[in-house]
Amino acid sequence: MMSENDGNMEGRVPGGLRQFFHRISLMANSPWGPKGGKGEGGDGKDEGTERPGPRNPWVTPDPAGPARPRKPRGPSALDELLRKGRGGFGGGGSGGGNSFNFGDSARVWKWGIGSVVVLWLVFSSVKIIGEGQAGVVTTLGSYSRTMGPGINFKLPEPFERVQIEDVQSIRELKIGATSNDSQNFVLTQDQNIINLGYEVRWRVRDPHQYLFQIADQENTIREVAESAMRATVANYTLTDAIGPRRAGIESEVRARMQQLLDKYRAGVTIEAIQLQRAVQPEQVTDAFNKVTAAQQERESNINEAEAYASAQLERARGAAAEFDKLYEQYKLAPEVTKRRLYYETMEQVLAPVDKVIVESGGVTPYLPLPELRRRAAPVTEGGQ
Repeated sequence: MMSENDGNMEGRVPGGLRQFFHRISLMANSPWGPKGGKGEGGDGKDEGTERPGPRNPWVTPDPAGPARPRKPRGPSALDELLRKGRGGFGGGGSGGGNSFNFGDSARVWKWGIGSVVVLWLVFSSVKIIGEGQAGVVTTLGSYSRTMGPGINFKLPEPFERVQIEDVQSIRELKIGATSNDSQNFVLTQDQNIINLGYEVRWRVRDPHQYLFQIADQENTIREVAESAMRATVANYTLTDAIGPRRAGIESEVRARMQQLLDKYRAGVTIEAIQLQRAVQPEQVTDAFNKVTAAQQERESNINEAEAYASAQLERARGAAAEFDKLYEQYKLAPEVTKRRLYYETMEQVLAPVDKVIVESGGVTPYLPLPELRRRAAPVTEGGQ
């Protein structure tokens, strides 16, 4: 029950002051406890009294009684791990001080770095070369040796590096034969122009020379092929280059290319040269076709004349051989041979004509057997 003085005091206290004191009482009765106490954060007791204050929500109450609260729990596992990490790297975390202490985390880092170093040494020191390949080893940029197929050992990178090169497969290089519209004009011996398209097949023989002696390998081989082809075709006519002597051009170009590349120490072997197109330029196609037709006609006339001459020669040789045989018989029996020759000659001359035999004692008609046969021939054919 409120006394009279209290009532009078309440009546004399302003409304704003009453609200201020009400808020202070709410803060004192909150679970966080009063803001004051023995220290800045308070310890749960009222200053100057032994009466315990509000319970701290982070402190577990003692079953023996509320007068002796338990100590706060220690830091969590995450806080402890961070503290050890800061201490291992010389940080200023609790318990680490300013001294350099690796601890467990330092040992993990050492094992990790050691494993990386070991793996780097293993994978950098072993090189596997496949079948049909060769590895060119350079030590600090200078050529050292050439590795063969299989498992090979070397110094780790970057001290020794290996460049693998295929030495077995056949490589192809097309010149002037990439399309039907491509043009590669070459001058022939008879001052004609021919459009050539050909293919160069080559492989790497010595990878050391191939990588270190020539800078642009494919372009060098292309230029050598063009030079060798022009020098070779200059010794052939247009007709030979188009038709009958193409195989000779291919073999000669291959030999020229191999000789030049060996002088350059290119480390390359030319396997074959194949002509894929050898035609005249489009601008002179009509004139070239007329020339070709005239050449073919000339060849045909020459062949016919040679055939006729051969037949006449064989006939003359046969007649000469027959005359030699008759002469042998004539030497043995001259009269008989002359009469025989006379009869055979008259038989050949008089066989196709009608004849009349005239004798000194008068005219005796001769039975015209050839004429009778000619007259009887149509009747016989009609009867059949």
